[in-house]
Amino acid sequence: MIGFGSIGRGMVPLLERHFKFDRDRFVIIDPEDIYRPVVEGLGIRFIHAELSLENYRDILTPLLRNGEGVGFCVNVSVDTSSRDIMRLCRELDCHYIDTVAEPWAGYYDNKNAHPGDRTNYDLRDDIIEEKALARGTRTAVSCCGANPGMVSWFVKQAVLNIARDTNTPFTEPQTREDWARLMQTLGIKGVHIAERDTQRARMPKEMNVFVNTWSVEGFVSEGYQPAELGWGTHENWMPPNASTHSFGCQAAIYLNQPGAATRVRTWCPTPGAQFGFLVTHNEAISISDYFTVGSGPKPEYRPTCHYAYHPCNNAILSWHELFGRDGKMQPRMHILGESEIVDGRDELGVLLFGHAKNAYWYGSRLTIEETRALAPYQNATALQVTSAIIAGMVWALENPMAGIVETEEMDHRRCLEVQSPYLGTVEGHYTDWTPLDNRPGLFPEDIDTSDPWQFRNILVH
Repeated sequence: MIGFGSIGRGMVPLLERHFKFDRDRFVIIDPEDIYRPVVEGLGIRFIHAELSLENYRDILTPLLRNGEGVGFCVNVSVDTSSRDIMRLCRELDCHYIDTVAEPWAGYYDNKNAHPGDRTNYDLRDDIIEEKALARGTRTAVSCCGANPGMVSWFVKQAVLNIARDTNTPFTEPQTREDWARLMQTLGIKGVHIAERDTQRARMPKEMNVFVNTWSVEGFVSEGYQPAELGWGTHENWMPPNASTHSFGCQAAIYLNQPGAATRVRTWCPTPGAQFGFLVTHNEAISISDYFTVGSGPKPEYRPTCHYAYHPCNNAILSWHELFGRDGKMQPRMHILGESEIVDGRDELGVLLFGHAKNAYWYGSRLTIEETRALAPYQNATALQVTSAIIAGMVWALENPMAGIVETEEMDHRRCLEVQSPYLGTVEGHYTDWTPLDNRPGLFPEDIDTSDPWQFRNILVH
């Protein structure tokens, strides 16, 4: 396992619970030596090292070749190239899983790079290229956390629920084309990965500290990337600062501004209408791409898709402070442990909109109290991630020669069967809300009243 941050720590008890393995061959690698006493106290070997382009092969190869059986590389770190490590695992005939298509250090904050070269679209395209070389080889699961990952399984179940609830005749989809046609038939215009984190810390945020409920480095990296979204065929307006791609699936656009400074209107069951950050995520592109009918920049059908994330209040304050410091990162980072959290939940689901019943949210509403009872060493946010990794590993072992797969391509029923016991309440909610509702009307607005689900109406200008 590469990485022992908030997700790595939470992974250990779940790995022990779900898998039989040779404990003497379990190794955790992390660049922070402060984790050594914790890891070794669990009876696990610890290697203090920062993987790089220059050393990753030398460090990982003997570990993944050690002994009989098939190795499994679980990558829950930052600044480690998913593509390069996937390739090494394929050469060594080992399984692989990660939660994000990650680059080597220097990618996210390269001021000399064109904004389009710092996108998740670009990172995913690298994985798609590698996928073509990996057909029929040992399974490597790309981008399998809560999101990206679990939310793609939620989308499939939500599509089936909407079809059932609208009395739409359908046969259970068996192929990518079947799923895309069913979504098109239902008239779904788009998908928000709609999340609200209400976990509340016992102590207020201090100045000069970035506080979050999961990886600060990961959140800052993606928050500084351009805002990205899968671009639907129903859209009739594009933001003036938007750009397209000339290569790959052409299912997405990006805005020339950071995602953590881009707000959108969305809806979750507990708060109702809310603002979220349009932070770039792999699933914004992969979901739009997977549910496309046709191909290229002007297909027959494609849904809009993007993340609409309201993090915990401490993280909101941290971003406000960071941007106010001229974008200079705070000198301290802190991830809220479960013992520091007083109450709250992570409400993470998918909002499918534009169909006959307007909008439908389907997802996990996991409280910190439920989390404490389900698994140690993690808050509600982390458990949604770690349990998705476990589900992805189970699927990989049951489908051992699938090559490189994205979560949209996996059996969503099987994955949710493994993961659901860790998700608190998993439920669906229909709502009449649209982004045209309850706007103050005190100033002129550039909106499209003919179609409430235009991105023009969702983006906070």
